[in-house]
Amino acid sequence: MVLLGFHPVMILAQMSISLVYQYWIHTELIDKMPSWFEAVFNTPSHHRVHHATNPQYLDRNHAGILIIWDKMFGSFEPEIEKPVYGLVKNIETYNPVKIAFLEWYYLGKDMISSKTTAVNKIKYLLKPPGWKHDGTGVVSSDMRKEWEKNQ
Repeated sequence: MVLLGFHPVMILAQMSISLVYQYWIHTELIDKMPSWFEAVFNTPSHHRVHHATNPQYLDRNHAGILIIWDKMFGSFEPEIEKPVYGLVKNIETYNPVKIAFLEWYYLGKDMISSKTTAVNKIKYLLKPPGWKHDGTGVVSSDMRKEWEKNQ
């Protein structure tokens, strides 16, 4: 951002505002906000969806402050049923180093061990979590389609 001409103090101010905003949306004490507010801003209700493992909520509501971006790009999902928090596949460790780097390890392992083209190996970096070059992987959109089929 500095290279684009933004003053460093301006960047720090924006980061501070964003951090304070992120603090209050991580609560279950607030159910819903007024509809005019929820139409524009990320709220605790919207953000609970982001942390949920319910199939309809996977890979949704990425917004930091303005939820309008998720609405524009089709990744918005309102909170309908109670979110179930966690990971789709539990990592079964409390080791903070493993928690921070386990997915990178698995990603590298998939890239190195897969008997495929260099292009497919690079796709492991670009495709969504769960993608496999041989089509055997299950990504969040697959889980969502399966959930919709059973509704």
